[in-house]
Amino acid sequence: MTCAATALLTDFYQLTMGHAYFKLGMSETATFELFVRKLPGSRRFLLAAGLEQALTYLEQWRFGSEELEFLARLGDFDEPFLDRLARLRFTGDVYAMAEGTAFYANEPILRITAPILEAQLLESRLLNIVHFQTLIASKAARCVLAARGRRLVDFGLRRAHEAEAGLYAARAAYLAGFHATATVEAGRRFGIPLSGTLAHSFIEAHDREDVAFCNFVESQRGTTSLLVDTYDTERAAHRVANLAHELAKRADPRRIEAVRIDSGDLAAQARIVRGVLDEHGCRDIRIVLSGGLDEHAIEELLAAGAPVDAFGVGTSLDVSADAPALDMVYKLQAYSGSPRRKRSPGKATWPGVKQVFRRRGAGREALGDEIALQGEDPGGEPLLEQVMSQGRRLAAPVPLAGIREGCSRELRSLPADARQLAEGGASYPVRMSEALCALAAQVDALTP
Repeated sequence: MTCAATALLTDFYQLTMGHAYFKLGMSETATFELFVRKLPGSRRFLLAAGLEQALTYLEQWRFGSEELEFLARLGDFDEPFLDRLARLRFTGDVYAMAEGTAFYANEPILRITAPILEAQLLESRLLNIVHFQTLIASKAARCVLAARGRRLVDFGLRRAHEAEAGLYAARAAYLAGFHATATVEAGRRFGIPLSGTLAHSFIEAHDREDVAFCNFVESQRGTTSLLVDTYDTERAAHRVANLAHELAKRADPRRIEAVRIDSGDLAAQARIVRGVLDEHGCRDIRIVLSGGLDEHAIEELLAAGAPVDAFGVGTSLDVSADAPALDMVYKLQAYSGSPRRKRSPGKATWPGVKQVFRRRGAGREALGDEIALQGEDPGGEPLLEQVMSQGRRLAAPVPLAGIREGCSRELRSLPADARQLAEGGASYPVRMSEALCALAAQVDALTP
């Protein structure tokens, strides 16, 4: 069993609560909803992601013998409870927003209905999975909007918070609209196109830059890209153009597809390189920019008229540098057929089992959402769909390419204000239904 699959990837208090539920005979059905309390100031929308990995975890979730032996050694749990854990499997129902769906504060994106012991023990890992990919997909979407159709490549593995984070950052970025990743295992595991050039070290390992370029191109089996800012970017551009002509003269099937600039004044460097390449008739060689980029830098480069065809984005993407965490929670909304509500100041929840409805205008533009109780029909498109019943999936996993296409449609449907990168501005309208507000007041009146 891998670390990512273990049932012990949870908080200790989940187990102590589970033990108490078991000893008290509390085994009725509970509904928990996963949502974000409020959006970071730098986000006008979020993208739901990570559902596929969450469902896989639910399918595989169980306590193995080594895990149970560890819990027994702690001395905090009695034998009947450990025996119950040994037989425990997820038997509940799951409703969720499709991956790549835009959502807003207080909107449930995942709903679990199951015996309370199951639903409670799953909280920490479900949040861990969904939070991370949602965080990265939301950041990636902003880069996609800023890039205005230019190609985007994930370069962030080396700065990601360990291997799993790097892999799932590549997945989340791709579903949000990135075109490729430099992370090879993400290509193997998820079918994401791979992209990469070479490092400065390859050039420095040669005595001459032009020889390094030639050796690298001739070692490749097809098209390649060259890094041109190791020494003198303008001089390197001339060398690339000369090599491109040499390859064309001898009808070499290998060719230079792009050059990458990773340092300095990127807009100015790109203009110089574009001028050199065009002067030599190499208009088909593209320019890739990288080096500390985020959505704001991309927007500024394009606003400045930088002649760029693609961007490589690394650190800022894989750690979501400007908003490294979301206020995402997993809260009990109903137990044993009765609605439940937390009333803590600043952390109050809306009670009951809920659905999110989206109103759309011409061209499917999103106009506003309404959070309503299950069974209500205020009009609009219901966003939560049942994906598991009694612990079993209702459909095969959606291919990542299909999720990506759906996300692209979703981004196009965002209202103009939501597509802006700057903080502030008008907020997307999300309202609570009258019945939901009435239920909250009713629960408040009855709660001791």
